[in-house]
Amino acid sequence: MPSAVPTIPIVLTFGLSDPTGGFGIQADLLTLASMGCHCVSVLTGYTVRDSASCDEVTGLDPDVVATQARMLLEDMPIAAFKIGAATRAEVVSAIAEVVSDYDDIPLILAPDFTLDDEHVLAADELRESIADLLAPQTTVLVADHATLAALAQPDGDAESPSLDAATAHLLSQGTEYILSMQTGAHRLVNTLFSEEGQLRQDLWDRPAHRLMGMTDTLGAAIAALLANGMEPAEAARAAQEYLYQAARHAFRPGMGAYLPDRFFWARDEDGEVFRAKHVPNLPRNRLPPA
Repeated sequence: MPSAVPTIPIVLTFGLSDPTGGFGIQADLLTLASMGCHCVSVLTGYTVRDSASCDEVTGLDPDVVATQARMLLEDMPIAAFKIGAATRAEVVSAIAEVVSDYDDIPLILAPDFTLDDEHVLAADELRESIADLLAPQTTVLVADHATLAALAQPDGDAESPSLDAATAHLLSQGTEYILSMQTGAHRLVNTLFSEEGQLRQDLWDRPAHRLMGMTDTLGAAIAALLANGMEPAEAARAAQEYLYQAARHAFRPGMGAYLPDRFFWARDEDGEVFRAKHVPNLPRNRLPPA
């Protein structure tokens, strides 16, 4: 009889489908599998795109999103939530209602308001719903300064708040930790905040190429580490190391952006898959004898 207790932590991720595998649900699946988790997923919508541009974004019905999530939660022991992009405030509300019933499960929020220059998911209602309903339930919020400012001032009427003001506001509303991602001229500057103030700041070399899926990859990596029992501050540092290595080994599958190699550890410096060198050859006939 199989054990009722899973040996692999299970992470439930919400997000958009990206057929390129660069961001969204597909990026989460790759990252979580790479970091020793089983990923179950709930679509918030889907995109029609390639690695260079996005032609269409379609959101799903909120009831469908909520029903799928509840079916998974009633069937499997979920160790962490990761929430990415959504297209409608109603979908955010549906997700928030579901996860509120599981407040003992860590929640990683990595919102994305901009898919590319042509598709912006930044309507006031969407920002307000994330700020009011999801951010207060969040264990670790992963976002750049522009996204943090949009969440701290979702109606956009006032002057955009500073990074310190935005993080202070979101922390006061219930977010436990905020990992701010900033891009400098030559460095990536990631700063972790809590109610105690700035906990740490990490500097990384800026990737040479435009990469898709950096926020989703970092958010999913943190979710994987929390699901494996790591504390949030430690997980934030370890997840950055994973992202740095994935970005350092980035590849360009098409004519557009580069993608992080989320299985960088499975290859040597020449790009050869370790398995080919270290795993014995399998027999050609795997079927049992007649």
